[in-house]
Amino acid sequence: MELLARSFLLPVPTAGGAAGRERGGGPWFAAAGREQGRSRRAPLRSAAPVGALAERVVVTPAPAERAGAAPPEEDEEEPSRQHPRSFPARAVVTVRRRRKEDAKRRVAEQLDAYADRLGRSVLLELVSTEIDPRKGVPKRSKRSALTGWYEKKDVKSERVVYTAEFTVDASFGDPGAVTVLNRHQREFFVESIVVEGFPSGPAHFTCNSWVQPTRVDRNPRVFFTNRPYLPHETPPGLLELRRHELSVLRGEEGIAAADAAGERRLTDRVWEYDVYNDLGNPDKGAEFARPVLGGHQLPYPRRMRTGRPKTFTDERAESRVEYPEPTYVSRDEEFEEGKNEMLSEGALKALLHNFMPLLVSSVSPDIRDFAGFHDVDNLFKEGLRLKQALQDQLFQKIPFVRKIQENSEGLLRYDTPDIIKKDKFAWLRDDEFARQALAGINPVNIERLQAFPPVSKLDPAVYGPPESAITEEHIIGQLDGMSVAEALEGNRIYMLDYHDIFMPFLDRINALDGRKAYGTRTLFFLTAAGTLKPIAIELCLPPMTDGCRRAKRVFTPPADATSNWLWQLAKAHVCSNDAGVHQLINHWLRTHACMEPFIISAHRQLSAMHPIFKLLKPHMRYTLKINALARQILINGDGVIESGFTPGRYCMEMSAFAYREIWRLDQEGLPADLIRRGMAVEDPSKPHGLRLLIEDYPYATDGLLLWSAIERWCGAYVATYYPSDDSVLGDAELQSWYAEAVHTGHADKRDAPWWPRLSTPADLASLLTTLLWLTSAQHAALNFGQYPLGGYIPNRPPLMRRLVPCEGDPEHAHLVADPHRFFLSALPSLTQTTTFMTVIDTLSTHSADEQYLGERPDEAWTADPAALAAAREFADEVRRAEEEIERRNADAGRRNRCGAGVLPYELMAPTSGPGITCRGVPNSVTI
Repeated sequence: MELLARSFLLPVPTAGGAAGRERGGGPWFAAAGREQGRSRRAPLRSAAPVGALAERVVVTPAPAERAGAAPPEEDEEEPSRQHPRSFPARAVVTVRRRRKEDAKRRVAEQLDAYADRLGRSVLLELVSTEIDPRKGVPKRSKRSALTGWYEKKDVKSERVVYTAEFTVDASFGDPGAVTVLNRHQREFFVESIVVEGFPSGPAHFTCNSWVQPTRVDRNPRVFFTNRPYLPHETPPGLLELRRHELSVLRGEEGIAAADAAGERRLTDRVWEYDVYNDLGNPDKGAEFARPVLGGHQLPYPRRMRTGRPKTFTDERAESRVEYPEPTYVSRDEEFEEGKNEMLSEGALKALLHNFMPLLVSSVSPDIRDFAGFHDVDNLFKEGLRLKQALQDQLFQKIPFVRKIQENSEGLLRYDTPDIIKKDKFAWLRDDEFARQALAGINPVNIERLQAFPPVSKLDPAVYGPPESAITEEHIIGQLDGMSVAEALEGNRIYMLDYHDIFMPFLDRINALDGRKAYGTRTLFFLTAAGTLKPIAIELCLPPMTDGCRRAKRVFTPPADATSNWLWQLAKAHVCSNDAGVHQLINHWLRTHACMEPFIISAHRQLSAMHPIFKLLKPHMRYTLKINALARQILINGDGVIESGFTPGRYCMEMSAFAYREIWRLDQEGLPADLIRRGMAVEDPSKPHGLRLLIEDYPYATDGLLLWSAIERWCGAYVATYYPSDDSVLGDAELQSWYAEAVHTGHADKRDAPWWPRLSTPADLASLLTTLLWLTSAQHAALNFGQYPLGGYIPNRPPLMRRLVPCEGDPEHAHLVADPHRFFLSALPSLTQTTTFMTVIDTLSTHSADEQYLGERPDEAWTADPAALAAAREFADEVRRAEEEIERRNADAGRRNRCGAGVLPYELMAPTSGPGITCRGVPNSVTI
């Protein structure tokens, strides 16, 4: 049953008030900041009054005075004589409660409410943007307790508003920060704080953070105003706070610094780097060990450090925390309740989808394979039906199977994937096989053939002659009367080339039980109608001997029954290669793993007040948590990816090979990638500055709409804060962010000459455009079609179990005698199929709390009107892009997205409802 625990995603328990060691803390802040010049932008009023935010919350009115008096805290300031000129101010604090609480948590909530009534309250303090000239430290208000916690203990609303009253000296200045000291026993989630009563208007503080109790962290939490400040513009009263907060997040100060080399607690907020040394478990045996990714031998991006102890048998490997036990990410990166609910709703379905096939295969090994295509179809029509004889066996061994069978028919049945809804047999057609290279799950590997024949870059001394075995005679009859030279000149031949990425691993892959693979090349011809047709497939193996006839085999469109089935098997091997490259390289490596260092560095080097951090924040949501879960159950040794894809235990080594040989940030933007693959050429006369060589290329045409919107948004935003090259070069936090992401987060490639410069506003806008593209549109295009387009396994098998037989082989006779059964036996088994389908079902699902491109639910994320205006224009442009995509999908002239049995291309359509929709572009890598 171990397979069950790793084959689907379930919510991970969060640190809901987990106890921690109480550590000593000294004075909060004791250093004085030097005087700084005022910001070049005048103080800004809040975009929304507090009433507009508070009226949406259903709460019980708070009493005017608290019941009970709070005893003085040992680290509270001594009461001081009020200035004769003072005024009242109020902080309105929105706390988000869990919608569902277990009994233990409900009791703890009540205990905290009674403790609050007795004086163990939550204390707030206002910090001014100004320095007290007499003391040389930031001006601070007296601490004030939140009122209403006890009175609102039974309020059922998800959001509850509390207030704290202050009397503030008239010379206080503007509030720039609020500190929160939690003297309850449990953590709580602060959504926002609004301070009103100051002459400059309400001050907004976007928090969205867990505040730990003093028994976990004696130091107060600090939240900064939503006014953006570049480092040199930081008001003097906030200078030390800004420095200290970043130091805490790096683990250099605060409670985390006391145990810098130790294991991180779930309540910590520390961001550090580590290599991928936790994918295997050598303590279980050599077959469970996996190499470390990151370093000279296997270069790889860095991941979030957890600090767990090393394994007993290998000091290089970190001990694992097996799912569902949580692994460390910074506390605020845990899933919110809505995300956990989405995963919980799919948990029973995932359990049953995996449990029943395991039972069937364990009791009756002879039906591990599909007997016919009707068995595959029945997964969607009836679910996994059990024959009477098999039922009787299961009922005798496991009595509760009957109840599962009777009470969960809907859950046992899989949703019908979109790919076979409109045309059940579309996947068999060559035109559909080719169309999916332009509008499928993995539309980013198709490239224009620029020289014939294709040539490998691998060492010929090891892998044989580099030239492809495809000759002009193989394809000349498929070129509409053109010669190969004419077709190349006219940009009419295209290729999927998976030769070099698979070839170094084939001997090891093919030695695995039930895994068979080739290095594949597929050539396509661009027809006059603007569609592609496959004209040749080459299947390559490392040569065993000179002139080995099995080393390179070429298949062309069939002319008879036997060659038709050989052609179908060849296409299936191409799809298996494509699935592996898609998942291991284009999806995981490029949009998950390579983005993690930029996210870690952003939290370590960019203050929450930094305008670039404010821009990046929605595009970093959930990514670290998703990546941590992936290390537990997806990319780990013997995990879902190894179990489900052809490379098996060599999956992550192949990903590291691609990182070393292929990945470079300067070619990750959409225009650069299209040009690199020969799919486009620069053309200033075109709307996006590019001319696509295949005009109806849905991924590219829709992608350019979103790329251009992101590009204009980033350009306008950067121009608001950086008027010159010097302003970019002089921003210490910005330069540290990028330098650390490159030199530490991508340490194995830090000396590469292609890293983009960060010297001008244009450089910065370009870098941000690429990062936002990768975390939003690129990830969406590669992720949310996995079940709708890949859930029908014959269309896109993730692994193959048989090589294509040669004439004269015993297996060739089996193919001729029973071709459809031979074909199905080459595809994944029943258990492999249902496990894979269950996982991609979850990975393709949008949660109800998804935040889509152009959306920012937090209306007060910045107080800068210029940034807000640019954000509104960006949202409008994204909406216009969505309308254009709808028009394109209704255009019968676009045959790669419209026609009989042809699916519309909606993976770049920005919005979506929850569930599996095959559309929707979230802001970030959220699944």
